Amino acid sequence: MRGNLWFSIWALLLWGSCLGRFVVEKNSLKVTSPESLRGVYECAIGNFGIPQYGGTMIGVVMYPISNRNGCKRFDEVGISFKSKAGGFPTFVLVDRGDCFFTTKAWNAQNAGAAAILVADNKIEPLITMDTPEDNGGAEQLPNITIPSALISKGFGDSLKKILEDGNMVNVNLDWRESLPHPDDRVEYEFWTNSNDECGPKCDSQIDFVKNFKGIAQVLEQKGYTQFTPHYITWYCPEAFALSKQCKSQCINNGRYCAPDPEQDFTKGYDGKDVVVQNLRQVCLFKVANESRKPWLWWDYVADFSIRCPMKDKKYTPECSEEVMRSLGVDLEKINHCIGNIEADSENPVLKAEQDAQIGKGERGDVTILPTLVINNRQYRGKLDKSAVLKALCSGFEETTEPTVCLSKDIETNECLENNGGCWQDNATNISACRDTFRGRICQCPVVRGVKFVGDGYTHCEASGSGRCEINNGGCWKQTKHHRTYSACDDDSKGCKCPLGFKGDGVNSCEDIDECKEKTACQCPDCKCKNTWGSYECRCRSNQLYMREHDACISKEGSSKVSWSFLWVMFIGLFAAGLGGYAVYKYRIRSYMDSEIRAIMAQYMPLDNEAESASQIQLHEDI
Repeated sequence: MRGNLWFSIWALLLWGSCLGRFVVEKNSLKVTSPESLRGVYECAIGNFGIPQYGGTMIGVVMYPISNRNGCKRFDEVGISFKSKAGGFPTFVLVDRGDCFFTTKAWNAQNAGAAAILVADNKIEPLITMDTPEDNGGAEQLPNITIPSALISKGFGDSLKKILEDGNMVNVNLDWRESLPHPDDRVEYEFWTNSNDECGPKCDSQIDFVKNFKGIAQVLEQKGYTQFTPHYITWYCPEAFALSKQCKSQCINNGRYCAPDPEQDFTKGYDGKDVVVQNLRQVCLFKVANESRKPWLWWDYVADFSIRCPMKDKKYTPECSEEVMRSLGVDLEKINHCIGNIEADSENPVLKAEQDAQIGKGERGDVTILPTLVINNRQYRGKLDKSAVLKALCSGFEETTEPTVCLSKDIETNECLENNGGCWQDNATNISACRDTFRGRICQCPVVRGVKFVGDGYTHCEASGSGRCEINNGGCWKQTKHHRTYSACDDDSKGCKCPLGFKGDGVNSCEDIDECKEKTACQCPDCKCKNTWGSYECRCRSNQLYMREHDACISKEGSSKVSWSFLWVMFIGLFAAGLGGYAVYKYRIRSYMDSEIRAIMAQYMPLDNEAESASQIQLHEDI
């Protein structure tokens, strides 16, 4: 008894030394009807269940006529919250008090409720509904899947009055802004502890690490996330620093402590062993991060929990080093990082961990284990692979989510029923419905590189090059008499019946009877015959049909005209040739004459040149 009393005092001092600011994570609840209560109200996210991070949920509120605190099973009092087909989900409203929050949520879930709203029983700021202590009410915790929220007393009283007056209250729970998403990378921290003898909480931490390891490593390796593990430690009050209890639970002269794993100082491992292993895991992450392999932390923690459990007395430095060797980690660097745990001085690694516990900005101090902090906001809800992944995915801006955020692990499956109310082509089974962690969206798809465009709800149609290769672009197409006609054209939009047909181009194209409608083959000597998609036109004997002129001409006349034309062309060409030859001969002859005269003039004067020379000589004599 005395040991338990001392442990209670010790735990109180240990926890009290680190009490700090606790931030309540909230989401909004929007009342859409009745008009008198219409508006947006704040509610606090519970530390259990699965909040629909990034999404919304619409439902109606029901306040039970009995068992209003939700502490008993609702089927025992003949109450069910299951919605009928096509009906709105039910959000059950219960009063705070008389039993654990998890018990209320568990009973509501078993009765078919989609969510639970707990009305506070006193006027105070909103608090976070936490999980119960290990000694009661924790057995339902792993199985609670519905979201939970605490609402203020004033808002709860207003809801009750409206409901008791027989009015229906429609609400919309909105978690879209519960986690901020500033960019295309999510930063998150996991505050944990290497202790594996603390009951259901420790078991849930170990199971989470094992189940989430693969997803976490893929996200980290591809640069979608930046993950950092952290470990909570406390310091021993200075007045007790030299006590036996502090020495067994702390290192570095009471500066860094952890509670006894079994809550019994006389058996098993001590808090000091937990602190050292915490330090070892932090150092492993630092060394792995420096070698650009931070994801090795997940492998180490998962393997250590399997190979070195406390229950098998293997929670030792030797077992830890064996695990590290198997992962190729440099033990010398690890030991250098750990430093001297007996020194009466600060350990820089654990000092940094204690500083990180203090809340900054919108994040409060970390005082609860385990705790996830995503984009500097504390995660509230079940420590479950799908729930945490959904919360991480909501931290990305829309359209920047990695593929894993659109996987079947966290999709809503709304497309399975009535195709989610989206457009669908039954012939090809192409659908605009896409399940995401935020709920289904109606978005025209891209199929084999061809983009469909439309509103996603009533229609989608293929566009661009190659669109006719997919279901003929949604257009009419038919083969008949070994001929195929299509209303689809890659170079144009929409559907248009080809030449020779009329219709909408989508559902049908009907052959145009050019003969009956007198749009072709209307010449006096023509005889028209309609064909599928075209027509045939024949003339009387010895006549030729010219389609472009819609006329019949005589074959003989055509030949005569043709031969006469050829004779004219021949004679014309012959005459042109003679004329050209004559011109050529004349110019050549003139050119040759002038050349010959020039040459002869050099050797003997010509008549006119001789006369000119005689006159010059006469003038000289005079």
